[in-house]
Amino acid sequence: MSVPNGSPTEFQEYRDGVRSWLKANAPASMPSAAELIPAAKAFQAALFDAGYAGITWPKDVGGQGLSPAYQQVYSDEAAAYELPVYPFIIGMGMCGPTVNDLGTDEQRTGYLPRLLRGEDIWCQLFSEPGAGSDVASLQTRAVLDGDTWVVNGQKVWTTNAQWADFGALLARTDPDRPKHSGLTMFVLDMHAPGVTVRPLKDMSGRAPFNEVYFDDVRIPVDAVLGQVNGGWNAAVTMLGHERVSIGATRKPKTNPMEFASLVELARDHGVTGDPAQRERLAELYADERVLDLFNVRMRQETMAGNPPGARGSVAKLAGALLLRKAIETAGQIAGSDTIAWEPDDARGAGLALGINSAPASSIAGGTNEVQHNIIGERILGLPKEPQVDRDIPFRELKVGTQRG
Repeated sequence: MSVPNGSPTEFQEYRDGVRSWLKANAPASMPSAAELIPAAKAFQAALFDAGYAGITWPKDVGGQGLSPAYQQVYSDEAAAYELPVYPFIIGMGMCGPTVNDLGTDEQRTGYLPRLLRGEDIWCQLFSEPGAGSDVASLQTRAVLDGDTWVVNGQKVWTTNAQWADFGALLARTDPDRPKHSGLTMFVLDMHAPGVTVRPLKDMSGRAPFNEVYFDDVRIPVDAVLGQVNGGWNAAVTMLGHERVSIGATRKPKTNPMEFASLVELARDHGVTGDPAQRERLAELYADERVLDLFNVRMRQETMAGNPPGARGSVAKLAGALLLRKAIETAGQIAGSDTIAWEPDDARGAGLALGINSAPASSIAGGTNEVQHNIIGERILGLPKEPQVDRDIPFRELKVGTQRG
């Protein structure tokens, strides 16, 4: 594949190439749960071979080194398909970019090409039962023992941990420091002895999350990502990528909460002539388009050397609010069909799954309330909320199991 330089002709050629490749290689249907991982790895490998994996990633780690405009072209075309890429969303959107930002040359060239080729799946190990929105209160400990770190503790709400080969683990390495400054991020081998993954079923009936336990898990010293006791800065970097990724994720046009799907739902229910329903759908389309354009701008600015920083919270919050509006619109259109459907009605089941799954977007990656605080403090310059525990050594805080 020739490398485009950004002329209108080359953009169109690139789009034609993407469109042709997806038409020839996108699966006709999503694989079953039992077939998902091999199908996802095979598709990711095919993406890599075709030059459509890591489109904006540096060439030295297997990426294409292209501008976000080319990623946008691919995303636009891919939105027409349901692709088996879900197992890689954490690695591609969050862990991989953080390894690229903070990792050593050995870490970057060792982990990232394997991720792009679909050989490894990653997860993010941050939240704990007593440390959700306040991640800095986490208690999973990593203690240095010779040339290894020994980890004990628990994580929860970990997406894709059941499939993961590696995880980005945030652990406390110095409890005598204040809670934000005694953390370290590690690259964890999820197959290491002492790592236990247990599924958590949510109200959609699926188990997309997991709880993960660490019992004397040993991690080599060269697995530190960033600096020892510099884990909070690494976490902020990853959370920034996470919020941009969540906000920028283009769902397939067949997704029941997307504008195109809701228009089809309105047609099926004979309400496309209702002025109120038309207004709701028009507002939803406008919000989707605004969010798309905002994410394009952030990707372009990132490539120009101006990372979005706290503005990633704007995209993340906007995406969560958009899904809430989509749920309300679906309810107004379909009425009782959103809560009951015939056993063979795949659309009804898909709509219910979309409605039950969508509220998680207001929690994952930081709650809407957390995003409001970040936007207020770091973008609008409003006063911070009082934090009486920021300068106190962590071991003196009454948090989690330390409350007793």
